[in-house]
Amino acid sequence: MSALFNFHSFLTVVLLVICTCTFLKMQFPAILEQKTGFRGFFWKAARIGERLSPWVALGCFTMGVSIIFF
Repeated sequence: MSALFNFHSFLTVVLLVICTCTFLKMQFPAILEQKTGFRGFFWKAARIGERLSPWVALGCFTMGVSIIFF
């Protein structure tokens, strides 16, 4: 089933995109300099990961536990 039709999978994909973009921005800042267009979406995801990192980490932990046990 596609991640767009299953809410649990959709949340997993969103968390993975946020975490991946934040990591890439920290390692290679030049990749996500553009704030508009297609790469602007990834810049915004990285910004969410930077500013809300405790909440994103809690979401990743909760999602990991739910995937393992449920």
